[in-house]
Amino acid sequence: MDKKSRDFLFRYLNNSSPTGFESSGQQIWLDYIKPYINSHIVDTYGTVVGVVNPKAEYKVVIEAHADEISWFVNYITEDGYIYVRRNGGSDHQIAPSKRVNIYTEDGIVKGVFGWPAIHVRDAAREEAPSLKNIFIDVGAESKKEVEAMGVHVGCVITFEDELMEMNKRWLVGRALDNRMGGYMIAEVARRLSENKKKLPFGLYIVNAVQEEIGLRGAEMISRRIKPDVAICTDVTHDTQSPMYNKKESGNLKAGAGPVLCYGPAVQTNVLKMVLDTAQKRKIPFQRQAVSRSTGTDTDSFAYSAEGVASALISLPLKYMHTTVEMVHKDDVENVINLIYEFLLQLKSGHDFRYLK
Repeated sequence: MDKKSRDFLFRYLNNSSPTGFESSGQQIWLDYIKPYINSHIVDTYGTVVGVVNPKAEYKVVIEAHADEISWFVNYITEDGYIYVRRNGGSDHQIAPSKRVNIYTEDGIVKGVFGWPAIHVRDAAREEAPSLKNIFIDVGAESKKEVEAMGVHVGCVITFEDELMEMNKRWLVGRALDNRMGGYMIAEVARRLSENKKKLPFGLYIVNAVQEEIGLRGAEMISRRIKPDVAICTDVTHDTQSPMYNKKESGNLKAGAGPVLCYGPAVQTNVLKMVLDTAQKRKIPFQRQAVSRSTGTDTDSFAYSAEGVASALISLPLKYMHTTVEMVHKDDVENVINLIYEFLLQLKSGHDFRYLK
């Protein structure tokens, strides 16, 4: 990671891109990849696509999602406290004592998720944090004062935490799920351009919106592009830390390489090509099995239109949907390298069908 990459990563990760409100992050991402693409697409809901060789008939997608989990203002009490509802899979358990940014038309309003002091709670009967009892304090004494700040029902809220490096090997922060994916596919585009690699097909670098509430951005853009192949990236659980069940979630370790997924939505011939690429280029990898779906944008691409040959390359991540999500720098580099090498060996027109 050179200075240019690092500066982009920190700017991109420290910016807020809540589901449905991704545009500021998408602009940062597009500005970074513009030198490495021939053209770009922005759809109605904000998915951004960088395109290399836009006139080519054979189309290949590499994809990540741009949105992060967040909250909505749902109710303001007469004495100025704010109750929330989820925008995506936000975790009520981690909310108490967190600092937040509330986005209004007049700018950011600072607030905190308050919580009663330990001194006044009865340990035998105390309530756990839930959507029924977590609340935000913006330092106001009335609903009228809150509204005068520009805060109203529907304002979106994110945690304030920012990206940091830890013990030289780790990146830690909120929204690594999945703006690390956006970073990785942008770096693939940069390397192809700077290494002057000419691809024999059209490459569509897709940063999709609204994954966290049902894979919606990928669903829309897949119908528009109609690709022949899609390689999607997202995060998956590192299962080594306490309280994870390897029998249920698999034996996956951050730092041990990209995770390659087996499941019905993953087209086996594409997966085999990814595996062969990793083995040939000596890129470490791990394997994961899923049941009915991957739960990622891979599903939207795989089942769009007449079907798209799709595979999933996941980045192992600790503590998903918290403000201390952690990824290993080696895994980030290896995901970038695996996608890059896969693209270099892929031939235009390759037919991935099982029967011909």
